[in-house]
Amino acid sequence: MCGRFTLTADVREFADALAGEAVARSPRYNICPSQPVSVILNDGQLAITKLKWGLIPAWAKDPAIGNKLANARSETLAEKPSFRTPLKRKRCLVLADGFYEWSQTKPKVPHYFRLKSKTVFAFAGLWDVWRDPTGAPVATCCLITTTPNALLARIHHRMPVILQPRYYDLWLAEAEQSPADLLPALVPFPAEEMEGFPVAGIVNQPQNDRADCIQPVGPPLTP
Repeated sequence: MCGRFTLTADVREFADALAGEAVARSPRYNICPSQPVSVILNDGQLAITKLKWGLIPAWAKDPAIGNKLANARSETLAEKPSFRTPLKRKRCLVLADGFYEWSQTKPKVPHYFRLKSKTVFAFAGLWDVWRDPTGAPVATCCLITTTPNALLARIHHRMPVILQPRYYDLWLAEAEQSPADLLPALVPFPAEEMEGFPVAGIVNQPQNDRADCIQPVGPPLTP
């Protein structure tokens, strides 16, 4: 799973590459489910917008379901009612420059992972629009997870899907897509292009959203 991530770097270069427009924002060091996240929807606009993290399907009777749908497993996307329609019709890029995973040891130790280039990347995401009892739209999203690469496997049995740029056009296509065409994009990102290291337990508390969340407290991981 992916329970926390960061977006601290400048997104303008990423947005320019997609012919979109960057928006002003503050660095985030501890983004949690239920909070707003920066996304690019497959609506043809190529603009960075904000959605709440935690998918509420359009058909949901209770919005609390979003608390359980921060992540979606790539292996079952095409089967699960919450995800199969968004997979075909409502996909998004969720912008980040790093994420946290916790070791499965006791006590669990948080680790921070990012690209060696320290640049902004895109998680593969799904989105949907639910309407509250007044008819007001509530747009939400989730991240897709997959099996870990050799670096993440040291810590956890899952990792978020970091889309490789060659798949951006496919993922952002406005037209309905076949799961058979989409699923090959949902693979582990190359371990040799990433780095990871243990960080302090302050990240365990959502209110701690500051730069020392991503400061190393031990040696870097090796695949």
